[in-house]
Amino acid sequence: MKSDINFRHLYYFWVVANEGGITRAAERLGLAVQTVSSQLTLLEQSLGKTLFAQQGRRLVLTEAGRLALGYADQIFLLGEQMQEALNEFDSGRTRLTVGISDSLPKLSAYRMLEAVTRMDRPVRLVCYEDQFEALLADLALHKLDVVLTDREVRAGATLKVFSHQLFDSEMVVVGTPALAQRYGADDGFPQNLNGAPFLLPARNNALRGKIDEWFVQHHVRPDVVGEFEDNALLNTFGRRGLGLFFAPAALADDVAEQFGAVRVGSVPTVREQFYMISSDRKIMHPAVEAILAASQKAMPSAA
Repeated sequence: MKSDINFRHLYYFWVVANEGGITRAAERLGLAVQTVSSQLTLLEQSLGKTLFAQQGRRLVLTEAGRLALGYADQIFLLGEQMQEALNEFDSGRTRLTVGISDSLPKLSAYRMLEAVTRMDRPVRLVCYEDQFEALLADLALHKLDVVLTDREVRAGATLKVFSHQLFDSEMVVVGTPALAQRYGADDGFPQNLNGAPFLLPARNNALRGKIDEWFVQHHVRPDVVGEFEDNALLNTFGRRGLGLFFAPAALADDVAEQFGAVRVGSVPTVREQFYMISSDRKIMHPAVEAILAASQKAMPSAA
């Protein structure tokens, strides 16, 4: 087997796999069906593997074909992103592709990215939301420039990525004015939360364990009326007055403005950390540098 790959042949394979057949791929490529078919044969010969199998009138990927397609996706999708980035560079705009962990409060994500909007060179933000592990995989493959999340990468992880803590904040219990009036007596907090309706993060959230421990330490038994993986959905239910919820003290004013939730009491022993995860690159993205610089001087702890 040859050690080099003809990337034109690989590209034809990628198009065929995505179009679902040689005829449609040939139409997309503007080539004859016979040309595309012969190029696929040459690719299979160079790899020493059969990439497609005939199933009735259809072509289906073999196991080797599915494996090859995964790598081809990475190669050609990154190539498309490179072309987009170069086009935006010519237009005087920098592209920053951000992965946002689904557990991260959206207000926190905005606060972490706010410095990007003040850069001298305009920035085009492209944001994707997904689970933490999936985002780390995309970061390692350079599909993302950074990941914003509420947890750091575990020590000893095999991925060459780095955790940068941007800020941390003590938490506050908030709720609609009606709920705050009912459960917000300063002299009785937090015991007055016994039996209070609460909306909490799902148990796989990094913050949930700290909240549960705080309840136990203060002998508070809340009425948990909802648990959410999606923080935005949790806040929406909170805005409707279905329960009290926790929010970072650093964002209390934003939470009050956006969700109409007022402070019931402070929880200084429960803190939430916010991180930016970056990959191991020799040259740091200018927008990433701006975020780090802003976090060091403009996002102090909200203790």
